[in-house]
Amino acid sequence: MDFFEVILSYPTIIYTALLGVGLVYWLLAIVGLVDFESGGPDLDIDLEPGTSVTDIDLGEPANVSTLAAYLVALGLGGVPFSVVISLLTLFAWVISSIAAIWALAFFPDGLLRFVVGTAVLGGALALAIPATATCVRPMRRLFVTHNAISNVSLVGQECVVLSGSVDEKFGRAEVAARGAGYHIHVIADTPNNLKRGDTACIMEYDEAAGIYRIAEKSSF
Repeated sequence: MDFFEVILSYPTIIYTALLGVGLVYWLLAIVGLVDFESGGPDLDIDLEPGTSVTDIDLGEPANVSTLAAYLVALGLGGVPFSVVISLLTLFAWVISSIAAIWALAFFPDGLLRFVVGTAVLGGALALAIPATATCVRPMRRLFVTHNAISNVSLVGQECVVLSGSVDEKFGRAEVAARGAGYHIHVIADTPNNLKRGDTACIMEYDEAAGIYRIAEKSSF
């Protein structure tokens, strides 16, 4: 069978059409008209370790969350939905094309060819799932979201005084968060005994001034 005859005939034509839609989508993403990370269901949901497709509750009507749960259980989570669908379509298209060349050529047009073609359609998708999961696995680290530490989130934590003293106008301290040290501008009520190297507690954050108020650990 001719290659173009294969990709434009059943069943491969279905994946060919989907692949064409995907190519248009990614061209729009390249020029910035669509955001490939914002579309589709959230695939970052958490499932219990060892959860399989058969463990997913089917008692509720199918919805976006159910679809996301299936994809995660199949090892397709951790990357944008558009990436998953694009890879699934690509692998299914390749598998369907190869199967059509080597298998459908032996079946004449008619009901039998349609039945075999339908089997190829479903089989190509089934084989595309593990292939996509294998490709997705090393890509997950590229889509990890790191949330920035907010100023308010530091309230209640301990800090180490860096300046010689801390008064109601000036002071410097360091607070450890997520394995890194952050230098912050601090003040404290006077009189106090705070000096370089002392450990204090961050009591509040003045958003307007961008200053933290700290207190000696012995005072609370």
